[in-house]
Amino acid sequence: MARNKHPEETVNRILDVATRLFMEKGYEHSSIQDIIDELGGLSKGAIYHHFKSKEEILIAVTDRMTGESNRMLAKIRDQKGLNGKEKLKKIFKDSINRPEQDEIFATAPNLGSNPRLLFSILRETMDDAAPHYIQPIIEQGIADGSITAEYPQELAELIMLVGNFWMNPMIFDDSEERARRKFMVFRQMMQGFGLDIVDDELFRRLMNLAAVYQKNR
Repeated sequence: MARNKHPEETVNRILDVATRLFMEKGYEHSSIQDIIDELGGLSKGAIYHHFKSKEEILIAVTDRMTGESNRMLAKIRDQKGLNGKEKLKKIFKDSINRPEQDEIFATAPNLGSNPRLLFSILRETMDDAAPHYIQPIIEQGIADGSITAEYPQELAELIMLVGNFWMNPMIFDDSEERARRKFMVFRQMMQGFGLDIVDDELFRRLMNLAAVYQKNR
């Protein structure tokens, strides 16, 4: 058998197709054969050469979906010249303004009907993003006096859960009005912690994405 001269390209092709199928059909309703059918000639053996199971493909899809976001979080976490509160505000601003956000919301996937993919993203968020990126920023803010918090770990988890999941219209299929009310509550909650990090510009951007999702769902 000829050696695959471009294994990274093959892996990326598999993950491209798997991501699209998982988002459109759901992980539970997408099979290895579905992925093969979309790959144009790639054999089942070629897929299993790189991934032992569909579950392993799901893990790789999740890692790729969250990888770019985590690199951005790490860059802000380690940035000099900003206090903890300023870093939190920058995280929200940069996350919501990433160019790919428009494309994601325009495809209007319903993550609420895709529990395996959603849970995989949730676990990665709570096990990696919250403790390794958000919590250190909160702890820096406590040290520099810009943030007041008694429980930085739990506050980091709360911010990620509310910001990434509860406020995500792709999970709960929220109407624009429902999304607006959630955004308002989130802003009030952050202000209650002394974190006025959701300004009017960010609020308008969130509402724009909610409108894009509803238009294309």
